[in-house]
Amino acid sequence: MYVRDAKNREEVWLLDHIESMGLDETAFRSRDYVVAVDEESGEKAGFGRIRVHKPGGAADVCELTSIGVLEGWRGQGVGAHVVERLVEYAGDEGFDTVYTLTGEGAYLARFGFQQIGEADLPDVLQDRLEAKRDGSDPDAVPLSIDVAEFGMPERFRKAFKRAPEGRDEADTEESAEDFGIDPESATYKYDTGR
Repeated sequence: MYVRDAKNREEVWLLDHIESMGLDETAFRSRDYVVAVDEESGEKAGFGRIRVHKPGGAADVCELTSIGVLEGWRGQGVGAHVVERLVEYAGDEGFDTVYTLTGEGAYLARFGFQQIGEADLPDVLQDRLEAKRDGSDPDAVPLSIDVAEFGMPERFRKAFKRAPEGRDEADTEESAEDFGIDPESATYKYDTGR
């Protein structure tokens, strides 16, 4: 199992799973995502996103969002490693703090994320919090972490190394749907603004 940057051809796969899990797809760009992949079968197990906000006249803000783990992979440490990779990415890009707006605060607290007051959020995330509560996550609360404070519990690291056995081989042959084309109508399935 490993976590890598998403590929452009995975846009449809990502959008399908984001939609089916009811996650936030605002300002979707596949290049902002990472994907967890089983190295033996090539099967995709989970994904997540770092969204960099560039408010005019203020410092850039880094938001962790749209973390999803496919049902058959839950409880295996996949989400933990997706979060770890995204926080590492934020640090590599020079961010000291990562914010997230989620109803799953207890899960992220395991890594050191702490709930903060709404007034402590950068302005751009105050607007995002309101939008998330009105849309994909009515229970969303603001959390943040200093990148240097991130910690991975050992149990997640061990679970990730022993992914479940007996999985079907992943189909590695590319199809029209991999590129967002609906084979029934020969039109694009999603409008990604291009």
